[in-house]
Amino acid sequence: MPLVMVAVLLGLIQGLGEFLPISSSGHLMLAQAVFGLVEPEVAFDVALHLGTLGAVFIFYRETLISLIKELRFLPGALISPARWRELYRGRPDFRFGLLILAGSLPTGVIGLALKDILKAHFTSALSVGLALLVTGGLLRAVGRRGRNGRGAEQMTLRDALVIGAIQGLAIVPGFSRSGFTICAGLFAGLNRVTAARYSFILSIPAIIGAAVLEMRHGPASIFSAGDFLAGFAVAAVSGYLALALLVRLLKRDHFGLFAWWCWGVGLFAVGWSVLA
Repeated sequence: MPLVMVAVLLGLIQGLGEFLPISSSGHLMLAQAVFGLVEPEVAFDVALHLGTLGAVFIFYRETLISLIKELRFLPGALISPARWRELYRGRPDFRFGLLILAGSLPTGVIGLALKDILKAHFTSALSVGLALLVTGGLLRAVGRRGRNGRGAEQMTLRDALVIGAIQGLAIVPGFSRSGFTICAGLFAGLNRVTAARYSFILSIPAIIGAAVLEMRHGPASIFSAGDFLAGFAVAAVSGYLALALLVRLLKRDHFGLFAWWCWGVGLFAVGWSVLA
């Protein structure tokens, strides 16, 4: 298969799997095993992640602009506990930004501590298949939760820390980051819009952090500049469409539909590993 086609396919897997609750890393590993695809080198993998990161920036641009504007209050808050409490209670965007930072802490700690261990023991087709079956079960268990849940202004520090910890554990291939974090938010009592928005904005520091860590291993790649551009563009466009689709389905009580896909691919992966 020409490398440009490999780049496009990897970009599509990354874009759809990063936001739809089906696990991009799990599907990527299965695609490599079944179709013999080239495993993306560090630099190309980073380019794909930057593509999906761009999708988040565009989709949630208004929220992100509001959060960035709130940074002007941070210096004053750092030198005055009273001012900190005032801003936290009185400015929803300042509060939401702090909760994003809080949720990123357990993600970073768990990711750094367990990344190598988890990926060393959960990279086979069998483990990916079993993880996808678990992901499907979690998606179905959500049911109609979140219809009358709490909004962003009612999120707590505990919510942020729990969701952040769940995001850290979702580095296992086959465990969907978006699926796990959105489900965690819904089980915590958040409404669907808030759970989705928090999940996807929380992915920004996680993606950036992962990209920085991966770049330590060197930028070498067999992909050309054109392949990079193709992969990046496909990841960005498909990621944006997947994000928009997921938010719409979430609002319409169709989040659990992705369980059937996870179960189907999971059973295929388990069967493939047994018969191969």
